[in-house]
Amino acid sequence: MSSISLVTTIPGPRSQALTKRRSQAVPRSVAQINPIFVKRAHGALIEDVDGNVLLDFAGGIGCVNGGHADPAVIEAIQKQSSLFLHTCFMAAPYESYVRLAERLNVLTPGSFPKRTFFVNSGAEAVENAVKIAREYTSRPAIICFDDAFHGRTYMAMSLTSKMKPYKTGFGPFAEDVYRIPYPNPYRDGASISPEYCVERTLDTLNELFVNRVSPEMVAAIIIEPVLGEGGFVVPPPAFLPELRRICDAHGIVLVADEIQTGFGRTGRMFACEHFGLEPDILLTAKSIASGMPIAGITGRAEIMDHSMPGALGGTFGGNPLACAAALATLDLFEREHLCERSVRIGEIFSARARQWQARFSCVGDVRGLGSMQAIELVRNRSLKEPATELTREITRYACEHGVILVTAGTHGNVIRLLAPLVISEGELNEGLDVIEAALHAFSPRETDPSDQQMTEAAYGAGKEKHRPD
Repeated sequence: MSSISLVTTIPGPRSQALTKRRSQAVPRSVAQINPIFVKRAHGALIEDVDGNVLLDFAGGIGCVNGGHADPAVIEAIQKQSSLFLHTCFMAAPYESYVRLAERLNVLTPGSFPKRTFFVNSGAEAVENAVKIAREYTSRPAIICFDDAFHGRTYMAMSLTSKMKPYKTGFGPFAEDVYRIPYPNPYRDGASISPEYCVERTLDTLNELFVNRVSPEMVAAIIIEPVLGEGGFVVPPPAFLPELRRICDAHGIVLVADEIQTGFGRTGRMFACEHFGLEPDILLTAKSIASGMPIAGITGRAEIMDHSMPGALGGTFGGNPLACAAALATLDLFEREHLCERSVRIGEIFSARARQWQARFSCVGDVRGLGSMQAIELVRNRSLKEPATELTREITRYACEHGVILVTAGTHGNVIRLLAPLVISEGELNEGLDVIEAALHAFSPRETDPSDQQMTEAAYGAGKEKHRPD
């Protein structure tokens, strides 16, 4: 039985009317990726205001790993709302904030003592991580990575790599920010060896230390264990442990931005676990509370306790409704074994996507960990020229046929999977059928048998050999 149910064309008349109202009320600079307006959502399904039911492969851009409107999460929010909505934790604290901090201190990688505090968004978590690292080390410089995304507030935007649309016209940016390449096996080293792109990045880092900023001036290195907005790029297994060693050698705080990778998206609770990485500070947000606005900064106790009382906090950080939702969401992960389900989702997607790669010349790369999966579309496999317009066409087609997608990548040529982890296998395959139909409709050509053999040789066994696990 089909989960997708389209009773009008997409967008329907009510969504079209709301889009017109939106244009008169909301700045055009606030993007609208898909042309529908939502009425209700449950699990992995969204119903729009016209009565169309679509599969959600975007998941609120990674915020609903536990699914839309889980009954236990809704019940926890309703129960808390009947007690009190806000006191400000700094003025009149409450137990749920402490309990959530305790759970994150245990769940996050590292057996050392930790502390956690809460803010409202991922960008705000990034801002605070920079503050903490600078105050703890008494150093000014921050190192980040090409193709990274860390948010839209001032410091977070300075750390974000992509200029358009995130940074153009918003400068000048924060000082003492230095950028090095993120190791990208597909674009930087697959034809040589998986280790090549690691060596390239580390060589660039060493050159940076010599020519631009001494390591004794670096407060922190901030990294996404798997690139999110930058294209779902998985680094080679050796990279993050080596980065940990370098940070230890120079007294640099290592910050893991797990805002998109966390809470089961990669098949582990946190992506760092795939690489044996224990960061000094780990940042969470998005799926921590099934869509409620909260973000966490969890770090080594000696780092987090270093600042004076009152140096950290915020009026709404750790709002009681959001804390209740987060605690219920963590219970949901345990009850429904969502990390294991994430692994299965990734297996199904990867198997289908490998078939697409063998069949469609535009599918240049298939990659990911757990359900954090993606395909990179190219105009030419040899040159790997990004197929940005083709990616837009496939996303549009998918929405018109009942699947909500979001893209990624610096050039907007990556289709990423962010479906809720509660999605059924039937729903998942139904959505993948729509993507396959879009590839068939818009791909310049299908590959011939020799292309298929080449693809299997280049992207099959070699990829499996170098998985982080």
